[in-house]
Amino acid sequence: MTISKKTIVVPCDFTEVSQYAIDLAVRLSRILNTDYTLVHIVDEGSMFTSEASKIQEVEKATERLQELSDQTFEKYQERPKFIARLGHLYETINTISDELDARLVIMGIHEFKGIQRFTGSRALKVMAGSKIPFIMVSGPYQYRKDNDIVFPIDHKLETKEKLIWANYMSRNFGSRIVILTATHSDELLKKRTIGNLNFARKYLTEKGVEFEVHYAEKGKNFAEETIRFAKEINTNLILIMITKEINLQDFLLGAEEQKIIFNDARISVMCVNPRTDLTKSGGFN
Repeated sequence: MTISKKTIVVPCDFTEVSQYAIDLAVRLSRILNTDYTLVHIVDEGSMFTSEASKIQEVEKATERLQELSDQTFEKYQERPKFIARLGHLYETINTISDELDARLVIMGIHEFKGIQRFTGSRALKVMAGSKIPFIMVSGPYQYRKDNDIVFPIDHKLETKEKLIWANYMSRNFGSRIVILTATHSDELLKKRTIGNLNFARKYLTEKGVEFEVHYAEKGKNFAEETIRFAKEINTNLILIMITKEINLQDFLLGAEEQKIIFNDARISVMCVNPRTDLTKSGGFN
């Protein structure tokens, strides 16, 4: 009996950023010994759109995915599976990921501006309900010799949850965790941040993970400092948590996570959902 592998879900809109996501999925699937599945979601659209038109769009998408699968085989000698389905983008990606018991989602993203703030905030809310992380990719994979991962630490309790994934990435990719610590003038926030930092030091030390600690400049926006620091050390990946609750201000101004995800340096961002059952996918203990 053949035991099926875990898979990585790769949403595809047939643009350049989708290819960036596929390229990264190929690389990670080889390290993690997984498959990867290309997914295209055809928007259910208006209630006035006929069922025949919707079915036709799914059939067209399936043909394009077949072509993309063939092209991927020619490039990498690996033929990904693929799925086209009616639905709503992020919600349906989560549904398919659950059905496939996927390990993670790698998704290409476009430039972020204007009305996209509203879409971005909704995406964060949906990702927060996902059982697995999203890696958001906006540029081509760039090889880095040191393979460091930037790990921002602030006062939020959820900071502790993403340590599981820091350990996982370190063990599988040989990554060093580079902690960037927020610097607060508020005594309560400072105390909570120091508590999170001490917890991280202890956890990573016990797991045998190589790490180092840096401090953000006081008085600066922490999201912007995170991006600046990531550019400075020439990293490939930033590891963040997603806000549990997206409020009106986040919709209007953009949550801090949005500023990091849609960074101008085009650094990939791994978004971990704020759950306590992060060990659902095997191997994350």
